[in-house]
Amino acid sequence: MSPSALHRLPVRMLGDLVSPRALERILQDAAQARGTTSEKLDAGMLEDILKREVFKRLQLSVPAALAKRRVSDVIDQLMKTTQERLLPSFAENTIVQLEDGAKRFGLYFDWPEAQRLRGILGVARQEEEAGKDTGMLLQEGQDLIARMERRLQEGLVAQAQDLAELQATFRRVQAMGGKEVRRLDNLITQVADAQKQGTLLPAEVERARNITFTLRKQLESSVVQTLTAEGTVDAPQMVPVSAEVQAEAQARVLVLEQEHATRQLADLGREFGPLLHARADLDARHNKLKNQQHGGSLLPEVVSAWRIELEAARDAALSVQRAELDSIAAQLVGLPDSAAVQAARLALDVARMTVSGGGLATDELRELSATLNTLTSPDLDQAAAELLLERQRELMDVERAARDVPGADMDLAPALEAARAALARGEDVDPATLWTLLERRMGEAAQQREDFDARADHVVHEYDTVRHLAGETTQRLGRLADTLRAQRRLGPMSADARENYAQTLADAEAMLQEARAEYRAAQEVTSTFGADALSGLLDVFDFGGGLGGGGMGGEDVGGGALGGLFGGAVGTVAAAPASAAPRPNDAWLVQGGVILEGVHDARAVQLASLLEQAGALGLRHLSASDAASAWVARQDAQGRWRLARARDEASLSLNAGRWVEGG
Repeated sequence: MSPSALHRLPVRMLGDLVSPRALERILQDAAQARGTTSEKLDAGMLEDILKREVFKRLQLSVPAALAKRRVSDVIDQLMKTTQERLLPSFAENTIVQLEDGAKRFGLYFDWPEAQRLRGILGVARQEEEAGKDTGMLLQEGQDLIARMERRLQEGLVAQAQDLAELQATFRRVQAMGGKEVRRLDNLITQVADAQKQGTLLPAEVERARNITFTLRKQLESSVVQTLTAEGTVDAPQMVPVSAEVQAEAQARVLVLEQEHATRQLADLGREFGPLLHARADLDARHNKLKNQQHGGSLLPEVVSAWRIELEAARDAALSVQRAELDSIAAQLVGLPDSAAVQAARLALDVARMTVSGGGLATDELRELSATLNTLTSPDLDQAAAELLLERQRELMDVERAARDVPGADMDLAPALEAARAALARGEDVDPATLWTLLERRMGEAAQQREDFDARADHVVHEYDTVRHLAGETTQRLGRLADTLRAQRRLGPMSADARENYAQTLADAEAMLQEARAEYRAAQEVTSTFGADALSGLLDVFDFGGGLGGGGMGGEDVGGGALGGLFGGAVGTVAAAPASAAPRPNDAWLVQGGVILEGVHDARAVQLASLLEQAGALGLRHLSASDAASAWVARQDAQGRWRLARARDEASLSLNAGRWVEGG
């Protein structure tokens, strides 16, 4: 790797703590003090500068410990780069590298970065053929590739989390059968294969989420209205359900709708981010929907209608921007040739290609309009015009950098507006003041990231103390812990990724508290193991709704009449008969809280979750009765539960006794 590329490494890796311009100045001054230039710094000199000048500067923004760790990370990467003699992200820029980057991210043609990269690449080819300098274009192209690489890695973390949730839901709804379940299975397989290959499939993930939403609603609604699996003839016996159970089921359906709407709204915010940034009125409406979401009143239908409006608004915005670019192009034609005019024409070409690819060029249009006003102003000589153009570019750099720093865009908005107003009045401004404000926010964001990482480490460590417990709470905590590990490994994060990190932490910490409570409850039940074990278990754990009537009363659980019918008390396993018996109609084979065989039934689904917890406590044989039915369950040698139901104990023994025993 050539020394001329090394000095860009600290700028890239530390640009989230200190402004890139400040880092470049530090490197230039330090190189000059050592009798060279920043482009000619070798690894040894750069390491010395990092330990001295850069470390000292970082301490103005972040704590010394954090500054030391980040400098050490850069030095480690510097040594690795020097040894390997290769670092694609910082190698000499060539159009071939941009073409390779464009091909690599070709699947993500709708990303704004990909749209702009295509525009830059097209203009760079034209400029190279004309023998002109393409250095600035190539550098911006490399920056875009780096941003897309970050976006890809963040997307893979989010997709892995989605995949884990989809797989968990599939295990719950698999027994329902039918076309939608098969479609879900196929989509999950596609996403899993793509995840292994490091590819994002957002459309497939969205379709799978929509299917799981529909199936989960059906599953929850089946508490009130029993559903039969596709293709079955005999429907299970309808059992009266209390008003309380109906209300709980309806509440869970509403929760599902809120979760689905929340995810849809977040997806829209990312997909239409450039449009919302360009249109304050649309952004205000989007924030209003967010407030509805926080209040628990946002419905999926509202979000779907909002998507249609945003799509129409984006199409209209693209038409307006095409017309504005045509107008700017016509005005540039009449201007005398100069370096500033050539740069404006270059920016115009890139903006046009971006818009033609379906991307918005809002920032570029604003810069071009300001440039045109400056170049056509009769009150400015060449030197004043060049200074004004430089200040305008610096203000835009500050604004762009602030978008990835939490809270910085809101803090800097008044100062940026005042600075632009001062420039319009012919006054000079000092962008360093704005960078100082931004760097303070950068330091706060870096410290926040440190806190996030520490919290993530704590959750993952604590999960290990309860991971042996069965149940949905522990399983979901495990999935969240896996996501936190992946988020912890990410480098500097975008605003969206940081928000996702914060949400995952909040969910995981809440789930950890629930898991601890269940662990303490399980210890209490185990310490008093006996005839009342399952009764205590039912009092402690809430599985989302009762079983109707009087529920599974403690007096009917454990070593009651049905326990005697099957030859054992709670915690015992009888020997299996020599000959096998077929599974009766009102019977289910359950494993891991999921029904593997049997007609879909609301109460059986609830008991499947209960049996998973019972197995974790060492229970092997359970029997109970409610207002309408008698139940019995026994765990076989493979760890599967055989669950059966009948209208009374005698019928249960006659119809299902042999099968439950394992025969």
